[in-house]
Amino acid sequence: MPGLFIGLMSGTSLDGTDAVLFGGAANPRVLGHVHQPFSPQLRESLLALNAPGENELHRAALAGNALALAYAAAVSKLLEVTEQTASGIEAIGCHGQTVRHQPQSGYTLQLVNAALLAELTGIRIACDFRSRDIAAGGEGAPLVPAFHQAVFASALHSRAVINIGGIANITTLPRSGEVTGFDCGPGNVLMDGWIARHRSERYDRGGAWAACGRVLPALAARMLAHDFFGRRPPKSTGRETFNLHWLESLLSGNEAPADVQATLCEVTAAGIAGAVDGYCPDALQIYLCGGGARNDLLRSRLAALLPGRTVGITDSLGIAAESVEGAAFAWLAQRVLLHLPGNLPAVTGASGPRVLGAVYPA
Repeated sequence: MPGLFIGLMSGTSLDGTDAVLFGGAANPRVLGHVHQPFSPQLRESLLALNAPGENELHRAALAGNALALAYAAAVSKLLEVTEQTASGIEAIGCHGQTVRHQPQSGYTLQLVNAALLAELTGIRIACDFRSRDIAAGGEGAPLVPAFHQAVFASALHSRAVINIGGIANITTLPRSGEVTGFDCGPGNVLMDGWIARHRSERYDRGGAWAACGRVLPALAARMLAHDFFGRRPPKSTGRETFNLHWLESLLSGNEAPADVQATLCEVTAAGIAGAVDGYCPDALQIYLCGGGARNDLLRSRLAALLPGRTVGITDSLGIAAESVEGAAFAWLAQRVLLHLPGNLPAVTGASGPRVLGAVYPA
């Protein structure tokens, strides 16, 4: 099904919505991208829903409505800047906002009122991509490796693609053989939360604040002792596991905030490097995407921890780092409409390939 699709992604970092226009008949590609920050009120309501609280069902429903409005505004802006109309879009692939990810309990929850989003945009909506994989015994995440395989695989070189959003995940793309992938630990989630608390900034631009501190080896060791890092894939994680409450349980209280930030950056790099060394040692080409790809300190630490490999950004492969996840969900929307599988069982642990997602007509 050639045509134009929009992907909407709002990730664990809770910074806002990425809307990506993806498609084209002969050579599908990213044709436009906009980012719309969340309002402070929406961000706070979503953050609060990551933990148990009073009147959760009502608050979650209201947040789903608010997300539909925010997503619709991002779609409108994207259509404006790309000079497209709603009638020219086949479907919107909407990831929704994860507030609970509990595959061990048989569910995952990504908020959005998809019916309202269809009404607001006049475009068919595909959403709830993770639930079918979990129903088939999988982790429901990560889902982007199937897209990475479609657009970044090489017959000449073994590669690894690392998406550094709130959580970091890895896709192994061998020259031949099975594609694998899994979540490898915190990406930006702890760094973003720590700098927001201490400097009221949404993220550490370029890793500049972390670069002012020094790594605390004992703290890093306590963090990396978490059993998630030692688990074999398939595996996935989220804010339920890696959050500021967990971090605070490991602090003495005497640490300088900049030193903690430097340590958080080092732990993110170490988790990624360990995944590369452990599961794709033949991959000499490493490509980063997601917001963390623009963290200069994190990128330099990865290069130091992965000697003999090149560490680049997916921009050089034709898709800007910030656009990859949005493009992936546009691609998944296309797969739903074609009744084609969107998961990789070797990645998620599902019992087989599955068509992912539910469709809401325009």
